Amino acid sequence: MIERYSRPKMKKIWSEENKFDQWLKVEIAVCEAWAELGKIPEDAIPRIRKANCNLERMAEFLKVTHHDVTAFLSSVAESLGEESRFIHLGLTSSDIMDTALSLQLKESTDILEQQVTDFIAVLKNKAIEHKHTIMMGRTHGVHAEPITFGLKIALWVEEMKRSARRLAEAKKAISVGKISGAVGTYATVPPEVEKIACDKLRLTPAPISSQIVQRDRHAQFMTTLAIMAGSLEKFATEIRSLQRTEILEVEEPFQAGQTGSSAMPHKRNPELCERICGLARLVRGHALTSLENIALWHERDISHSSTERIILPDSCLAIDYMLSLFIPIIRDLSVYTDNMRRNLELTRGLVFSQRVLLALINKGLNREEAYKLVQKNAMKAWQGKESFLNLLEADKQILAHLSKSELESLFDYNYYLKYVDTIFERLELNKTQEGK
Repeated sequence: MIERYSRPKMKKIWSEENKFDQWLKVEIAVCEAWAELGKIPEDAIPRIRKANCNLERMAEFLKVTHHDVTAFLSSVAESLGEESRFIHLGLTSSDIMDTALSLQLKESTDILEQQVTDFIAVLKNKAIEHKHTIMMGRTHGVHAEPITFGLKIALWVEEMKRSARRLAEAKKAISVGKISGAVGTYATVPPEVEKIACDKLRLTPAPISSQIVQRDRHAQFMTTLAIMAGSLEKFATEIRSLQRTEILEVEEPFQAGQTGSSAMPHKRNPELCERICGLARLVRGHALTSLENIALWHERDISHSSTERIILPDSCLAIDYMLSLFIPIIRDLSVYTDNMRRNLELTRGLVFSQRVLLALINKGLNREEAYKLVQKNAMKAWQGKESFLNLLEADKQILAHLSKSELESLFDYNYYLKYVDTIFERLELNKTQEGK
């Protein structure tokens, strides 16, 4: 597990102690189901509910059995005595392991859902705060046309809302139990036991299973986390790019006493965003492994088992940690509006080239002719130091169609912001999330 990045609640879910607690919870639920059906004496249940697993004794049994479930059952049996004969009645190991795993995944998703909700809230607040903060829009890393910083963040809000919906669907997919015996036929444990036990565990019985819960469900969960990680990396990469010295439009929080380099005292690096980007690669790799785990031999092999002990805890821990980093990054992000304005004017008006192009077309020129006239002046501005507007006003071919006053009216930043309110209304981004 990625211990350095683990947070207490998520770490507890994926601890060995909790895993075996969940195994025992499933075993007890099955015993209670058997008792309701009259297979186990009702008076045995109070004793069974007090069963426990001694991890030290389990470790000793494991040295002999080389099988964690049988070692677990031996430890539980020692805590019960005569009633131990009712534990694991008619079950196979995966009945317990997969159903308990679903409990862990469901509980992990509860945490992630809250983290996503909190992240969306801080994104919304930042988007609303900078709704009209004008900045340069870039394509291919090159200046394109003006946008607002609020629009940039609003795009992230909507993307995270899609992640929230995907996470809810993935949670539904993995919130299933399986108590159907060695190959899923219910030969030794009837469907009624599964239904009662799953109801007690607040899981849905898998409609059909083999020896295991099918791994496309876990792949859906993992790919959902991978997509979310990809989005977080996307946002972090944008902040990293905008924090470059030559741009410096935003900067992730830098605390008093913090150092950016052991050699260069001036350094203020986007190291939190870089950390998020690195962990996203890990989650994506784990998602690929989960896809490989779908295809197993016949009714089951255990080629998936060893990988899931790594990829499921690590991915949940990583996403939880990445979100916990990103919430304060966005909340306390430094936004340098003066630098945004400086960069906006860096190309001396070239951002208005499309407006001039459209104005010439509206005057009757065909697109090709208009494009050549505008591009000729744009390239002069790009390669020289003259403003784009001055070059246009000195071009007789341009002035034959547009007056100087008409040209000057085209160089208005507000033209690009006229639908910002409409976009925010469409996204229902009208008020902050404080107090919600």
